[in-house]
Amino acid sequence: MHQNANTAPKNRYWIRLRTLVLLRWWAIIGQVSALIIAQRLYDLNVETGLCYAVIGVSIISNLVAAFIYPENKRLSESETFFVVLFDLLQLGVMLYLTGGLNNPFSILIVGPVTVSVSALSARSTGALGLVAITIVSLLLFYFLPLRTEQGVILSMPDIFRFGNWAAIIIGIVFLGVYSRWIVSEMNAMHDALQATQMALAREQKLTDLGGVVAAAAHEMGTPLATIKLTSSELADELADQEDLQSDALLIREQADRCRDILRSMGRAGKDDLQMRYAPISSIIGEAAEPHLDRGKTLNFDYTAANKNNEQHPVIQRRSEIIHGLRNLIQNAVDFSQNEVWIETHWNADAVSIRIMDDGKGYPLDMIGRIGDPFMRRRSTAPDPRRPGYDGMGLGLFIAKTLLERSGADLSFANGTETDNSRLDRSKKLGAIVEVKWSRKQLEAQEGADRKPLGENQPHLV
Repeated sequence: MHQNANTAPKNRYWIRLRTLVLLRWWAIIGQVSALIIAQRLYDLNVETGLCYAVIGVSIISNLVAAFIYPENKRLSESETFFVVLFDLLQLGVMLYLTGGLNNPFSILIVGPVTVSVSALSARSTGALGLVAITIVSLLLFYFLPLRTEQGVILSMPDIFRFGNWAAIIIGIVFLGVYSRWIVSEMNAMHDALQATQMALAREQKLTDLGGVVAAAAHEMGTPLATIKLTSSELADELADQEDLQSDALLIREQADRCRDILRSMGRAGKDDLQMRYAPISSIIGEAAEPHLDRGKTLNFDYTAANKNNEQHPVIQRRSEIIHGLRNLIQNAVDFSQNEVWIETHWNADAVSIRIMDDGKGYPLDMIGRIGDPFMRRRSTAPDPRRPGYDGMGLGLFIAKTLLERSGADLSFANGTETDNSRLDRSKKLGAIVEVKWSRKQLEAQEGADRKPLGENQPHLV
């Protein structure tokens, strides 16, 4: 079940406690180093005792986490939220003790918010962002000033301090939104690619299973024929013993039944080397087969660019091509009114397939985004004939990904945007998707791939 890309799953345990503890150790080392340099090198008069007390709280929290929890402890979202919130508040107190926004290290308050984007939901990240903005706003007015040993207060002009405040606020908002956007797209793409791999694996297993069954039917033909012949001879010899004769006839009948079952199952496919290639019409027919009886008319057209090249191209029978075309045809059937056209054209250099329907077409504002994972419906209003149908999301992404993996280029358009002179203009055309391959890349090659067929190879599932 797909989670919304903008909301991190609440029950996932992603971040190791050890990772955040190590980050906190680096922050502690940096804070201690900054205090030492400020005192020894620049002779600044800061609240050393309070600063080291605040740092000590972080050290104690790290030691407690290291001794109480195992190294492989993974934090839930709420636990991660409180860990990051602690770091944010600790940094805020340190900045309060060391000059507020006059401290050049005040920009570091953006860090915890940016880190939270990759681990927390949008709600938790937003809450941390509001806390960070509140801290920065308070530090604009409330802080302990930085002083030299001579008592001189180090302070920015008000306009620069206000500019520093504005820059930090903008940084928190911009980096938070930008990072959330990137992480959401990465999560959506990750989930969609996983679904693509599952779809391809399923298609490959179905293909392999059909090959295994067909090979079994071929190899078992001889023993079944032997069983049938032997049982027939036994039945003839046992004519005077009705009980034994009936058993022999039953054996022959069941042998015939096994032969018929294997023959019918073997029609789905065969693992012969010959079946690794097929005419493109067979590939398209196999892809469209599940949608032939769904109440819509599917029109097939195969056309060569010239009469000297009318033979259908023989292409590699690849699972990604079949499954990708099947998804495109399913999308056309789902959104068509009555008819779907599947046109195949080829010349000496290229092979293209155009899948068209007589539906409403793609919304103009979405054509550039078609094929992105988890888009919603083709039309902005839900179709009452398909309640709850999302469409135009993962299915088209899977199709696009699989076909592009085979070397295809895909383009999407509406019927009014392209030349449809080959079709009856009285028919209203909706969406059009064109899949185009280089013929050299797609077609079965002469040479090693077209060597004489050998014996069927054992196939392992």
